[in-house]
Amino acid sequence: MAVKRDYYEILGVARDVSETELKKQYRKIALKCHPDKNPGNKEAEDQFKEASEAYAVLCDPEKRQIYDQYGHAGLEGLGNGRGAGFDDIFSSFGDIFEDFFGFGSGRRSRRGPRKGEDLRYDLTIDFLEAAFGKQTEIELEKLEPCSACEGTGCAEGTQPETCRHCGGTGQATRSQGFFVVKTTCPACRGTGRMIASPCAKCRGNGREMVRKTVSLKIPAGVDTGSRLRLSGEGEAGDPGGRPGDLYVFINVRPHEFFQRNNNDVLCIMEISFVQASLGATISVPTLTGERDLEIPKGTQYGDVFRFKGEGIASLRSGNRGDQIIQVEIKTPTRLNKKQEELLTEFSRLESDKIGNKLKNLFKRR
Repeated sequence: MAVKRDYYEILGVARDVSETELKKQYRKIALKCHPDKNPGNKEAEDQFKEASEAYAVLCDPEKRQIYDQYGHAGLEGLGNGRGAGFDDIFSSFGDIFEDFFGFGSGRRSRRGPRKGEDLRYDLTIDFLEAAFGKQTEIELEKLEPCSACEGTGCAEGTQPETCRHCGGTGQATRSQGFFVVKTTCPACRGTGRMIASPCAKCRGNGREMVRKTVSLKIPAGVDTGSRLRLSGEGEAGDPGGRPGDLYVFINVRPHEFFQRNNNDVLCIMEISFVQASLGATISVPTLTGERDLEIPKGTQYGDVFRFKGEGIASLRSGNRGDQIIQVEIKTPTRLNKKQEELLTEFSRLESDKIGNKLKNLFKRR
């Protein structure tokens, strides 16, 4: 009787190998030695069996502990004989075999009707519509269930039949060397059903292209890049499959007066140097109308004022940000004779004031 090789030696790993490295090494060997890649190569097939048996034990914490303590003898009666444990391996690595060899483990559930495609719609709205939200409608073309057969794909008075190729299982069975594998049935694409008498309008597809109007509620506070999801408003799926979703991407037009910074609204107000010097009350536009702003005496260029709660609502909390007003002092460009005389006198007084300050400064020194 042949003596079994050490499982760690078979996989080429250390006894303290991590679960991740163990899986990585097994994948490497499985891909190299798989019978599909080595048809008629008995040695490669044996290596694949041996590596699979070793991995079936070492990937199971309980079996690995027993093996580490008692070796092969400790595993007798646990169902780990050569060739056993493949079912667990294939269920764990079905994605590998599917991707690299074109078949699955056979334990995967059949695919069934495919879900409909998701759709994207780009919508441009005004600044104020984004700030306060709105109810609107959008039109788009998409695949909907066929109006003639109501999405079944069958001609009137007929029903889908059980697929003759797979017997309704949705899977095709074929031999692969020493074991049997199952693939998605190519005839019914995994649904287990066939349409013998297809609908004349949709030709058995169960869907038709229509133009549809969809109602959309835009919440207050959306911004450019916001994405709204309308569940089930995408394209129809295969007969029996659920529809996809519609994703509406928002773009907000710039405003001529307001700018947005998170949930705050920014604006710039021009005032005269007289208003800045003497103080004044000015009217400032807000998102909800005009509001008075008190400009104190001696206001400087770039000074900032704030209206609490006059910004944009937060999508999460609903609380509104602030409106931030920055003032710019406008220099007059056209003066009449009287204004020039007054400014000249003002300039003389300012010069005298500055001169007196300098004289007092030198006197103190």
